[in-house]
Amino acid sequence: MKVTGINGKKEMQKKLRVGWFTFTCCEDSTIVMTEVMNEHWEEWKRLIDFRHARVLRTDNTLDELDVAFVEGAISSDRQAERLKEIRDKAKRVVAVGACAVIGMPSSQRNLFDESTKRAIQFLVDRFGQSEKVRSVKELVQVDAELPGCPMSEQKFLEVLEGYLKEFNIVH
Repeated sequence: MKVTGINGKKEMQKKLRVGWFTFTCCEDSTIVMTEVMNEHWEEWKRLIDFRHARVLRTDNTLDELDVAFVEGAISSDRQAERLKEIRDKAKRVVAVGACAVIGMPSSQRNLFDESTKRAIQFLVDRFGQSEKVRSVKELVQVDAELPGCPMSEQKFLEVLEGYLKEFNIVH
């Protein structure tokens, strides 16, 4: 979108480059985010460039991001590597939802007794799961957290607004 700059010339409106990534969870915070979009789409389409969000687009890109919202616990080595790649591409990472923030309830299998662990080992092996399920901050630096299952809509809007200001998208 072009806007008139201070010098009277048409300039491109800077947008917040956002990624929304989901790992092991029920994706309830993704649902909240998309529901919030119903009320904010007109505003956000001028301010936010969703570079990666499988729920919103099929042609996702993982390149330089201002903010990566990461929902879900990390339950495999492949997911851990993907998370590290996201961290490398993002200036800020936000852990979204209980699974991302504290690992639970996805990580409840970490607490199983030995008999139960033996009983489910074939599933862990079949699906290439790691021995332990981890929270996002166990693997990468996290800049903000949106706890809850699902996350709080109001807290999400506060964090997003903070990043819109931090990256000089709004004043």
